[in-house]
Amino acid sequence: MTDIGAHGRAAVRLAAVSKVYGTRDNTVRALDAVSLTVPSGTFTAVMGPSGSGKTTLLQVAAGLDEPTSGDVFVAGVQLRGNETQLTEIRRDLVGFVFQQFNLLPALSVLQNVLLPLRLAGREVDTAGAKRILERVGLADRLDHRPAELSGGQQQRVAIARALVMSPTAIFADEPTGALDSRSAADVLALLQEAVRDFGQTVVMVTHDPIAAAHADSVLFLADGRIVGTLASPTAEAVAERMTHLADADGDPRLAMAGGE
Repeated sequence: MTDIGAHGRAAVRLAAVSKVYGTRDNTVRALDAVSLTVPSGTFTAVMGPSGSGKTTLLQVAAGLDEPTSGDVFVAGVQLRGNETQLTEIRRDLVGFVFQQFNLLPALSVLQNVLLPLRLAGREVDTAGAKRILERVGLADRLDHRPAELSGGQQQRVAIARALVMSPTAIFADEPTGALDSRSAADVLALLQEAVRDFGQTVVMVTHDPIAAAHADSVLFLADGRIVGTLASPTAEAVAERMTHLADADGDPRLAMAGGE
């Protein structure tokens, strides 16, 4: 089992998780018996060539997709049950940040951040939401609509929306993919702050070595299998490992030759 970091109890754990798509005669094994532990209070980036399974890993770990076999746990709670039960687990334990922000255009910044609390039937902590929006630099944008914000500001709203629920883990899928370099740097710094100051656990899929270098560690996938990790990453080291994966042409045995 791959253990990313050593910061305490497991926030996310995958045990021999496989995900197979397609029919019996034409199957695609997106994940192949992946075992992984992500400790609480860490920032992990997930990288790999196109088709390596990184997005599937994120979706399965977050409870958005069901594994074909194996078990997924968030805060020790197994992600298993009918869709209603899974929705309740995701609502209580998981936060999401996507490339396209997924804000409701008719709602203000503050209303977008408060929406998950309303949907969950929780007490609407307006003061707490305002404090989070202040921390992400949007205290003067509470009444603005998403269309009145830059892309970087919209992504900060999305991060605030995830933080307001105090989830066990925040899963981010290419969160800087639609942003310019300056806005991307701001968003990545905010994700680091979420780990450092809010005690969050962040798992981020990215294709960008510069983005991955903001994480505590990087997990590399190839052909649905974990083929390496990199602690305290630099953009140069990540880029070199990705080049090695590309040169290996998807052969995990060759990819592992790059070392841990």
